[in-house]
Amino acid sequence: MFHQLEGLVIEKDVNMGMLKNLVINFIKCFFERDDIEIRFRPSFFPFTVPSAEVDIKMKEKDKWLEVLGCGMIHPNVLRNVKIDSDKYQGFAFGFGIDRMAMLKYGIDDLRKFFEGDLPWLDHYGFDFYDIPSIARGLSR
Repeated sequence: MFHQLEGLVIEKDVNMGMLKNLVINFIKCFFERDDIEIRFRPSFFPFTVPSAEVDIKMKEKDKWLEVLGCGMIHPNVLRNVKIDSDKYQGFAFGFGIDRMAMLKYGIDDLRKFFEGDLPWLDHYGFDFYDIPSIARGLSR
């Protein structure tokens, strides 16, 4: 089971620098750290050009770990949805929610999210019977 959050921006005068700024600020805010090391590596995704994978440095293990993919929307994608690619550009990104939560909270095994261990879920602030709604979100 894979859970991914994706973002898409389409506007006039959008560029890769804006994408990098958004990703860097998101990662720093999400992990609540300004000193986190982030790198962008060239990659390939069929709907973006240029494309990049984004890694963060794991201080404890002194190694890099991929956390998301991103890139500028390919002009053909825009044209296929009737957006004038001469006027508009866009960028997109996507990351696995599970991996980000694992990294933020120091969870060592993805399977723990799906085992239904109530004390474990409660430790992270999720009520077993909690059903989020637009009006109130999660209970805690």
